[in-house]
Amino acid sequence: MNKFQNKYRISSHRKHNWDYSCDGIYFITMTIQDRKCILGEIIDDRMILSDYGLIVETEWEKSFHTRDELFLDEYVIMPNHIHGIIFLEKSDDNVVETHGRVETHGRVETHGRVSLLPQRRPKSISSFVAGFKSRVNTVVNNYIDDNLLDIPKYNKYNRFFQSNYYDHIIQNAQSLENIRSYIVNNPLNWKNDELF
Repeated sequence: MNKFQNKYRISSHRKHNWDYSCDGIYFITMTIQDRKCILGEIIDDRMILSDYGLIVETEWEKSFHTRDELFLDEYVIMPNHIHGIIFLEKSDDNVVETHGRVETHGRVETHGRVSLLPQRRPKSISSFVAGFKSRVNTVVNNYIDDNLLDIPKYNKYNRFFQSNYYDHIIQNAQSLENIRSYIVNNPLNWKNDELF
């Protein structure tokens, strides 16, 4: 594990030199903080959504109506995580090499300054995930207020979702079919799931 500002941090698992704002098919997983099973439960091999799960489902589906560059394929909400296949297809011209590689050599210029840190690009997978998580936090916090629940609200110190997320770039039709099958069968395999 690496240290940043004298604190341990998990190294990024993002594919090196891949531009996550380029067209592609992405399999992503977002997990609830501390893997708490608050999105519902599996009953008779079917996922039954809780109120929080219904909020996540509604905001997930809305995300694809408000973003022209994203297309939703298969997805499943599980008790403590969500899996989804997302197609990113943009019509604007990005300056990228083939297969999404960019030639920044770790340097990004922003308003005349050079940064060695990765930047979240608009219309990218990371901007989608950040926006989705933020929206879910807002709606869940409104739900807590509306129902006068005596529980802490969610913020950067008390996260609803874990701060990071898993992604995999799907590169061929067989992989796409395998992941679709995995998602569809996820409730059946819940007891063997590593996130359980």
